[in-house]
Amino acid sequence: MTTSHALQQAAPEAAPTTIAATLAAYREGRSTPGKVVAELLSRIESAGRDEVWISRVPSKQLKQQAAALDLMLQIKGEAVLESMPLFGIPFAVKDNIDVAEMSTTGACPEFGRLASESATVVQRLQAAGALLVGKTNLDQFATGLVGVRSPYGAVRNAIKPDYVSGGSSSGSAVAVALGQVMFSLGTDTAGSGRVPAAFNHLVGLKPTKGLISARGLVPACRTLDCISIFAHDVADAWRVLHSASGFDAEDGYSRRPTMLGVKRRGYRIAIPEQCEFFGDSVAQEAWERSLAQIAALPGVSLAKIPFAPFSAAAQLLYQGPWVAERRAALGDFFLENPEAIHPVVRQITAQADDYDAVDSFNAQYRLADLRRQAENLLEGSDLMLVPTTTTFPTIAQVEADPVVRNAQLGYYTNFVNLMDMSALAIPAVWRRDGLPAGVTLIGPAGADHLLAEAGARLQQQLGGAAQADAIAATPLPFNESTIKVCVVGAHLAGQPLNWQLLEAGARRVAVTRTAAHYRLYALAGTTPPKPGLARTEGDGAAIAVEVWEMPLRQFGGFVAAIPAPLGIGTVELADGSSVKGFICEPAGIAGATDITHHGGWVNYLHSLN
Repeated sequence: MTTSHALQQAAPEAAPTTIAATLAAYREGRSTPGKVVAELLSRIESAGRDEVWISRVPSKQLKQQAAALDLMLQIKGEAVLESMPLFGIPFAVKDNIDVAEMSTTGACPEFGRLASESATVVQRLQAAGALLVGKTNLDQFATGLVGVRSPYGAVRNAIKPDYVSGGSSSGSAVAVALGQVMFSLGTDTAGSGRVPAAFNHLVGLKPTKGLISARGLVPACRTLDCISIFAHDVADAWRVLHSASGFDAEDGYSRRPTMLGVKRRGYRIAIPEQCEFFGDSVAQEAWERSLAQIAALPGVSLAKIPFAPFSAAAQLLYQGPWVAERRAALGDFFLENPEAIHPVVRQITAQADDYDAVDSFNAQYRLADLRRQAENLLEGSDLMLVPTTTTFPTIAQVEADPVVRNAQLGYYTNFVNLMDMSALAIPAVWRRDGLPAGVTLIGPAGADHLLAEAGARLQQQLGGAAQADAIAATPLPFNESTIKVCVVGAHLAGQPLNWQLLEAGARRVAVTRTAAHYRLYALAGTTPPKPGLARTEGDGAAIAVEVWEMPLRQFGGFVAAIPAPLGIGTVELADGSSVKGFICEPAGIAGATDITHHGGWVNYLHSLN
């Protein structure tokens, strides 16, 4: 048995049911939403983990909703699965996110209020067919990374209940890890969407700030808050993000970030030159073994950089004026109901009195300097990789020293939102003591697709599913001007230059043919081999092509990389429409082989074999 396989034996024996597997079972008639809901309700009732949930959709109501989806599936079949990408997928939301006609408590019953409208993200997910099961426990007012600061009980770790689950999105993570839902929403201000992922062997996706609307979220620090996603693998998290994200004109912090493309030819990854584990040698060993496996991934290069600017920024979050944002979020409730607030949360929030407006501006200046230092350090890298957490305390250890232990857990997470970065936490090599461990990829704002594709590569290298190719081909819905480009040869899917489209953030939108007045030639002396497409007024044919859509800002760079005798012109498609596409100069056809009768480049390549 190899080392990596031996380490995986620490994982729970039952493989989790993913979103993709469930949708496949619906499509093939092996399951229905009704069956899935019945199974998960049984699992919830038998688990003996009441601390995971604060409120749930009544079982009768949930079964009725599932029955309605069963009928829809029976009538519409696969069409409903195409139109609703999360059809019949059970999920949970952290109880600082509004759901219509349910109370939002923030893990403080006295603060609770009945929501009249669901948060934008919940509305999006339900429109995509997802089934809400309920609302989960959290560190009160999303203040903590431990999962024990709640009057509803400390949320125990899904794998070893004596250990912390991580917070503040504790219930959301554990509900997924125990198979009580297939994905969940958390929030992330200081790492609350990443630390619980590491502690419960999950993927935790923390998107670019503003990519998912925060309207309907009880804020912790409104300028930093992100709604995050917990799932069993990267592809599931990416599928959820497709439905969850989107600009919201009613959210002042929603935005349309410029999205980076993927890196299909490898990654330059920065890692801390000195890692801190606060004496936890088992955590350090797990990181080093994970790093060794990642370094063996073809195309990956690792470069050590100083971590001081990142750790200095991390300290600003709880040792600077940003604690005043937490106080602002509570308003008069903090003064009028002090006994209702968890003592540790009250202690942290009360620090707001120690800072004034001058301190706030000085901290902003300090953060700007640290961000510039970080940008300079990362200039030669595509991404950054860090351990998700430093150590893994028991519940008893946290309760004995709550502030210090919490601060230790945020060492690699607190700086990310302050520096306007995106992040993806993935499971890594298991610790020798049978506890899970994780690593986190970090990129700039807009790096969400890059992170997901790279994270899927790392996921596979560390023993998980192979999903990077599928993720690379499915960027998020465009939020900017685009242009369609017709490709005919080396840029087709699976061909040697297709990476240029993927790295430009393009997606394939059609597999079609040209109008019937083109000829295709195999050009001489090109590397890699390329065809030339030429319009003819005489004897022509319809040629197989693909149409790709890319951000308009990438089009110029894409065209500039095209070598003579090829260029971009206008190509007429079989349906009569015209798009920009590859054409060949007449001079390039001299000496070329006419391959029109093959009907397309791929057919021609097959004929050579």
